[in-house]
Amino acid sequence: MTKEIAVVTGASSGIGAATAKLLAKNGYHVIAAARRLDLLNEVAKASPDIEVVELDVTDEKSVAALAKKLEGQPVSVLVNNAGGAFDGDQVTSADPEMWLKTYDVNVVGSVRMVKALVPHMKAFGRGHIVLISSTAGHIVYENGGSYTSAKHGETALAKTLRLELSGEPIRVTEVAPGMVKTDEFAIKRYKDEARAAKVYEGVANPLTADDIAEAVRWSVMLPHHFNVDSLILRPLAQAAQHKVHRVL
Repeated sequence: MTKEIAVVTGASSGIGAATAKLLAKNGYHVIAAARRLDLLNEVAKASPDIEVVELDVTDEKSVAALAKKLEGQPVSVLVNNAGGAFDGDQVTSADPEMWLKTYDVNVVGSVRMVKALVPHMKAFGRGHIVLISSTAGHIVYENGGSYTSAKHGETALAKTLRLELSGEPIRVTEVAPGMVKTDEFAIKRYKDEARAAKVYEGVANPLTADDIAEAVRWSVMLPHHFNVDSLILRPLAQAAQHKVHRVL
């Protein structure tokens, strides 16, 4: 293996798939990792430099198997993209199991991946950890407690890692998107296509998965002394979480 390796979790669709394709296009050998092999195989058709690996970031054995597979290889980038929102309930009517699921996928899953791959980066001599967080990691809103809490945790994880890895040749970047229209995110959250569609109703140009992928590509391909701590990305129509210009 002569090309540097970028590992992208949650790469079967949306931001993860777009990031895997763009990094492969820009010279990386990409490990596209996710649970759904059928979708991963479709992503891999975009480039011979995309290698498919089945991965569940909530399963310690699954993460360990990936780490073992990559031993001795030039792992230089980890994009912790696996995550999601799974409910839209108020705290007083929430299902605690949904909170556990949301935290495990978004935060603990990222911790598992960091623990598994930082030794590979140290062995290679440098690395870059990118956490795909959210503007929900910087401000809360009603009916989003499980997701905003998890994303605040992921933001805190990025900041903590940056302190703890000080002196190591490993960069840490948080990419925090606002409104991004993908095929699955809102539908997974609300389990209702009509309700999901209302999230983007009247917004002419929400961000796309390709937009976020470009932010990742830019940050990881900067000179290594240049660390992007945090990127908050919103469409022009979204001035804040609670203020979105809609043309109805």
